[in-house]
Amino acid sequence: MVLFFPSQQALDCVSDRGHILGKIEFDGAQDSYRFVPDQEACELTEAEKVSIARRVASLMASQSTIPMQDDD
Repeated sequence: MVLFFPSQQALDCVSDRGHILGKIEFDGAQDSYRFVPDQEACELTEAEKVSIARRVASLMASQSTIPMQDDD
């Protein structure tokens, strides 16, 4: 299981063990979302890969969004 937390126009991806796996970010140049692994991330399990892929697909299909942070 992967938990997703909004952070500065990205989604932090955290494992159920509490490890930060990386972020899902929007790539404006490619007009798509992508997963950016954390520098010290451990090897992703198959379930984590599937969960992240589903969230990216959901974002691409506009079925979900990344909440934007209001710094004002």
